[in-house]
Amino acid sequence: MTAILDIHTLLAAAEAETGLSDWGDPGFRTRFADVVEAVRGADMNEEGQRLAAANIHWLLTDRLRFFDDHARYGLDAEVIDRPLVVTGEPRSGTTLLHALLSVDPNGRALRFWEVMHPSPPPGLADDNDPRRVQADAEWREINARLPKWLHSHPYNDMLGNGLPEDERTWAFDFRVLTPTAWWRVPMGMVVASLPSDPPAQYRIHKMMLQAIQHGRPEKYWVLKGFHAARFPSFFDCYPDAKVLYIHRDPVQSIASRIQMAADLTEGLAGSVDMAEQSRLHTALGRAGFNAVLENPMIDDPRIHHVRYQDFTADQVGTIRKFYEFAGRAWTAEAEQAMHHYLANNRGDRHGRFVYSTDLIDGDVEALHAEFAPYRERFGLDIERRDQG
Repeated sequence: MTAILDIHTLLAAAEAETGLSDWGDPGFRTRFADVVEAVRGADMNEEGQRLAAANIHWLLTDRLRFFDDHARYGLDAEVIDRPLVVTGEPRSGTTLLHALLSVDPNGRALRFWEVMHPSPPPGLADDNDPRRVQADAEWREINARLPKWLHSHPYNDMLGNGLPEDERTWAFDFRVLTPTAWWRVPMGMVVASLPSDPPAQYRIHKMMLQAIQHGRPEKYWVLKGFHAARFPSFFDCYPDAKVLYIHRDPVQSIASRIQMAADLTEGLAGSVDMAEQSRLHTALGRAGFNAVLENPMIDDPRIHHVRYQDFTADQVGTIRKFYEFAGRAWTAEAEQAMHHYLANNRGDRHGRFVYSTDLIDGDVEALHAEFAPYRERFGLDIERRDQG
């Protein structure tokens, strides 16, 4: 069965289908081989391996066409001007912030149909581009496979027009094995174990933005990603970016993260070891929040810090203050669109997302004590709620 996932066969098949051979990165073949080895380690049956091979073929052919497009259309000439970027730790309100930014008529957000099928440049296609229908169908498949994800991420009902995180642009670079690229493959999520190369990753990210804005009216990018650990490379790539960094009580963020990861793992793999998810995501959450205080760029003047509790009290007002910080014009049209979005997109529209701090690996009060410096640094209160 390992022949199904033979590295050389997979690469050759993608080259044969596209007639292309430029992989865009001299280290790509080695990295790809490592990822295929990890996929093999999931111990799938023959049908699972065939699904994995088909998935890999999709990503490889997209990659070849993407790099060919970049040269063919001169996409390096596209300027990414002063993007607005939301960041924070997982389950801290970043997705809603991004959704509200995305409805500003003057902003442009990444869309799933574009990053899932980026070739040819979407701006060169018309409104009847079949990729929109294709991505909608794929998202119906994802939501059927992972129905609980709509509880924690109701925005997935936007289907192919939904809002990917910046990390999704690295799927065909085999830097992430996100569920939105690997949902058909019967294996659990792979997190925090793939090799990192931030300068190379932001090169791909910028190339994606250039490809998607090509041939379209001028707008500024509104983005979302978990960039803090990569701030040096992020700001090297986007020196004029302005970042909205939202901060939440770490204990609630971690508990919510554990439940969401467990829901996704259960849908992808068919079962879930809650103790394993608790250990893994408590550890990842602790490392992430503690790293914020040690991050030498956390006080960079291009970063605007907000508290989760202030955002939940006044979502639109929080964004207006960010626009003022970023030097972007605040318009009546943007404000109206944001209020309309909030009125018509309740967070519990697909069912209430329920989690508990009982999921945390270890003593919750001890964790509150551990994170006291973080709460003090950003003026946070302890959220005394166990679920929701």
